[in-house]
Amino acid sequence: MLRDVSNFEKNVLSNVKILTIMTLSLSRSVRKHNIKGVVVVVKKLLLSVGALLMLFPAMAFAADEGPSTAMLNMGLNSVWILVSFILVLLMQGGFILLETGSTRMKNAGHVAGKTIFTVGLCTLIYWAFGYGIFNGSDEISAGLKKFIGWGDFFFDPTVAGGEGDSYPITTFFLFQLAFATISLSIAWGGFAERAKLSVYLVFTVLFSIFVYPVVAHWIWGGGWLAQDGAQDYAGSTVVHLTGALAAMAATILLKPRIGKFNKDGSSNEILGHNQVFSALSVLLLWVGWFGFNAGSALGVGDGFFGFVAFNTMLGAGAGTVAALLISWAITGKADITTTLNGALAGLVAITASCAFVDPWAAVVIGLVAGVLVFFSAKLFEKLRIDDPIFALSVHGAAGVWGTLANGIFATKDLAEKVGVGQGGLIDTGSWHQLWVQFESVVVSGAYVLVISFIILGVMKLVMGLRVTEEQEIIGLDLSEHGTYGYPEQMKKANNIQA
Repeated sequence: MLRDVSNFEKNVLSNVKILTIMTLSLSRSVRKHNIKGVVVVVKKLLLSVGALLMLFPAMAFAADEGPSTAMLNMGLNSVWILVSFILVLLMQGGFILLETGSTRMKNAGHVAGKTIFTVGLCTLIYWAFGYGIFNGSDEISAGLKKFIGWGDFFFDPTVAGGEGDSYPITTFFLFQLAFATISLSIAWGGFAERAKLSVYLVFTVLFSIFVYPVVAHWIWGGGWLAQDGAQDYAGSTVVHLTGALAAMAATILLKPRIGKFNKDGSSNEILGHNQVFSALSVLLLWVGWFGFNAGSALGVGDGFFGFVAFNTMLGAGAGTVAALLISWAITGKADITTTLNGALAGLVAITASCAFVDPWAAVVIGLVAGVLVFFSAKLFEKLRIDDPIFALSVHGAAGVWGTLANGIFATKDLAEKVGVGQGGLIDTGSWHQLWVQFESVVVSGAYVLVISFIILGVMKLVMGLRVTEEQEIIGLDLSEHGTYGYPEQMKKANNIQA
């Protein structure tokens, strides 16, 4: 093989040398207007290029079949994981549009700016500390390893081993980083329109160290829930429920927005300023979700990522239809916001189970999620919990349902293929997997809620969480950033003052 490679290199150099000579000859012939000479040289050039191109398949055959296949698989897997990372990262654009469209225009610029900044900050903190807690490779006691990872802080792929079995560890790191930023952006739903900018920054640091990586380690990093067989393929609990419960802690401690609830307990609807933004955000998130779920296959070798994408689409479609129909049946109107939330709820719910269930079950999971998001939103409003972006319903309630659904609908064959847990109640008649799923929801949820309350509670005592009443009324664009997200709004304000 080495001899073949050496001959290949010699042949390449020889043909490149010929090409160089022919190019110079062509240039001289053109300058002298020698048409016959040009034709001759062009023919020789084409022959040399053809010979050079023929060398590459020859080189492929010269190599042993095994190594070339492995290299090809790694290349394809790397590309797919990197594309999936990009799709998930672009979901941040969906969250910007979702939060902007669901809130008032006086806060639009603030939403966009703080989202981009916190993604950047989360990147640095996750690189420095978060990844090490999630998936650190240092040798620590087995008892401690159940609860946190350790090592690989200030992650350096050249020190950490370079390549995994079938993909570079750099692409894996980027993919996991994108998940951390998504969970963080979900949490911002509970902060919307009333939290200080400094609160976003401090909470980003603490969430990226003490909240998300710990839960990710428990379920995905070889922690104790992973050892129990908890099934959460792409993050209904790890990503979505974690973000939602952090949002719940925030919205309870921050208290409702001014004017949301009356003294008699009744609520007022504070409408978002742009439903088109909200609809576009759902479409952008929907597309990104294929990177989220199908990308979690971490490879393309057996085509399983296509099955995951198939179930993802079915769950999303079912959630959309169910939410529209339930709102229409109960209120007499096909509510647009509920329909959009239904699409997202279907996606959230199928995220845990997309690799473990048959297609018919994916439809059922999506249908239940679409109905659940409607009633849970009503429940949170009755409890006087102000959730402007519906994070608690979409990511919280649907995240719980999606995780539990594995314990009901997972099949034994798919569980064995993925290599996590076992079949659910319907396929095996056993309650075991449902209990494991229930355990993972309760324990992970309790940890996130308690630690988020502690973090935000201390922050409230030390620095305060909420802007002043005057700043909230003016809007965070002007009070926190000194300008409006919509410049024409500033012009109108100046004209009125003049």
